[in-house]
Amino acid sequence: MLIYGFHPVHEALRTRPHEIEKILIVEGRRGKRRVQIESLCKRHGVSMSEVADSALAAESRGVHNGFVAEVRSVSGRTPAESTDQDLVVLLEDIQDPRNLGALIRICDGVGIGRLLVRDRGTAHVSPTVVKASAGATEWVDLERVTNSAQEIARLKESGYWIYGADASGKPPWEIDLSGKVVLCFGGEEKGLRARTRSICDELVGLPMRGGIGSLNVSAAAAGLLYEAIRQRSG
Repeated sequence: MLIYGFHPVHEALRTRPHEIEKILIVEGRRGKRRVQIESLCKRHGVSMSEVADSALAAESRGVHNGFVAEVRSVSGRTPAESTDQDLVVLLEDIQDPRNLGALIRICDGVGIGRLLVRDRGTAHVSPTVVKASAGATEWVDLERVTNSAQEIARLKESGYWIYGADASGKPPWEIDLSGKVVLCFGGEEKGLRARTRSICDELVGLPMRGGIGSLNVSAAAAGLLYEAIRQRSG
C-alpha cells in the first residue's frame, strides 16, 4: 500500500519504519522537509529514491507533496497515556474517504479512547484516507464492527451513555459529556441509521445560526468532541 504526503510519510517513518519498503521523493526536492525524511530514512535503514514528478503523481494518484512511502500494511497505534478511555466515537456510513481521514485526525487530536467503525457502508483505510488524516492513522486504531446496535448495547451494559449526532439535537453544552460517553456520527447524506438513532440516549447537535441547515460531519464532530473535552477538563 502507498502512503503519500509529507505528514503521513513522516509519521510512518517515526512510528513503524520496519513496515516501510521504500521512500520515493520527487527529483530536485530540497528543503527542511526533505532533510527530515532523509534523516529518518538513514536512522532506520529505509531505502530512499528520487523519481520524476510525473511518476510520483502516477503512483500516488493524488497530491503527494513530493513524498510517497510503500508500506506493508496500515496499522494504527494509540498511545494509551494520551487517550481518554471513557470517550468513544462510533462512525457509520462515512463513505467519503476524505471525511473519514478528517474524522480520524480529529479523534487523534481529541485523544479518544476508541474509534468504532461500522464495517459495511463505511470507507476503508486507503491512501486518500491516510493523506486526509495527515498521518493520524498511525496513532488511531479503527475497530471494525458489524452491527452498530449490538455494539451500542454492549457499551450500554458497560455503563456508557450514547449520544447521536444530529442537527436537531440538543446543544452539547446542555448535556453532561463528562462521564463514560459514546458519540455516534452518521453518513454524509442521511446521517445516523434509524435503528441507531432510536437507541441513543439523546441526540446532540450544534445550533446553526446562518443560512445553511447543517455542517459537514467532520466539522460537526470537531465541535462536539471539543465540547466534550472542555467539560472533561473543567
